[in-house]
Amino acid sequence: MNEITDKNLPTLERATLGGGCFWCLEAVYQQIQGVKSVVSGYAGGARPNPSYESVCTGVTGHAEIVDIEFDPQAVSFRDLLEIFFVIHDPTTLNYQGNDHGTQYRSVIYTHSDEQAKIANEVVQELEDSKIYADPVVTQIESAPTIYPAEDYHQNYFQQHPHQGYCAAVVAPKLAKFRAKFKSLIAPQYA
Repeated sequence: MNEITDKNLPTLERATLGGGCFWCLEAVYQQIQGVKSVVSGYAGGARPNPSYESVCTGVTGHAEIVDIEFDPQAVSFRDLLEIFFVIHDPTTLNYQGNDHGTQYRSVIYTHSDEQAKIANEVVQELEDSKIYADPVVTQIESAPTIYPAEDYHQNYFQQHPHQGYCAAVVAPKLAKFRAKFKSLIAPQYA
């Protein structure tokens, strides 16, 4: 009898990113090879167990985020960040497109010293390359408590691709990702 041991399973890592509406980020990260799960949620505020309605008011301090579980042997944290900086504008403080408020801030919540180092390096590389006319305002912080969003927010784009916001905002970001990062698309989405 063959026994599966932990050494046969990949060691997964987490990445937690906020860059505007979590539906946009979720739709992209779900299609990446090596990503095992993507959970839309809230992080960075003081209120425990926030609701979508309370986060939308901007008073909770929470950002809309995606919490990603990934296999670093298949996709690196750096790859995830490079995608992150292509699919949102890291130079706008507390808004993305028509979404305004601290809940839409650009933030990287790190789960290790190594992730913090890589995040700071990537931001510095962006600044040095002058890709953006304005400074990068993405916050880099240690991961706080992460609260999953309500069930109806999970897999939102997959379930509602023709909904107005999804068609007008999420779909173009997904297309931008797919055009630039073809080699990272999981086979089932290629």
